[in-house]
Amino acid sequence: MAHKELPMIYLARHGETAWSLTGQHTGLTDLPLTEVGERNAQRLRGRLRGITFESVFTSPLRRARRTCEQAGFGSVAEIDPNLLEWDYGEYEGRRSVEIHAERPDWQLFRDGAPGGESPQQVAERAARVVDRMRAVSGNVLIFSSGHFLRMLAGSWVGLEPYEARSLMLSTGSLSVLGYEHNLEQPAIQLWNDTSHLLPSNPQSIDANSLDLIEVTR
Repeated sequence: MAHKELPMIYLARHGETAWSLTGQHTGLTDLPLTEVGERNAQRLRGRLRGITFESVFTSPLRRARRTCEQAGFGSVAEIDPNLLEWDYGEYEGRRSVEIHAERPDWQLFRDGAPGGESPQQVAERAARVVDRMRAVSGNVLIFSSGHFLRMLAGSWVGLEPYEARSLMLSTGSLSVLGYEHNLEQPAIQLWNDTSHLLPSNPQSIDANSLDLIEVTR
């Protein structure tokens, strides 16, 4: 008997914002997408065309919700507060180079942010999202922010919070979580794919039709 095909979890990082462009830590500050961010969010639409999703979830933050809308899923997405980006507290809006000038050994995934969230607190939110995803029988699509998605992927495969620091993500990227050999061993099947953002890639063309995108609820 053939193995039943197991669902996959698609992770879309939001498009570019003014602060992601300058390298400023953007936690709960509700910034819009830049013009490039809007365009790259639209290109996710072509990348996701033809994939059936049982559920779509998005962070409440505008940059994630707008990316979700531009990708063609705004009308079916459910907002999940657990998908919020890391609360950077006193480090909100600051660049790592500025923080390291004061704390040379500082590492977000080990130390957290003063007045904000600790790595363990973010990991606990990620674990709640993982539990929710595993309760869904079909493919899931998630729109959120970079540091949280890195923690989420780490939680999926059983990494310690600090180990998720190695999972770098670009704006507008797509990643896929799944299982190895259909044996229900959690795995990262695709990470930080930005091929759809290349102008020469046919998938990067903004599709006017969502006929091939199907969401079952």
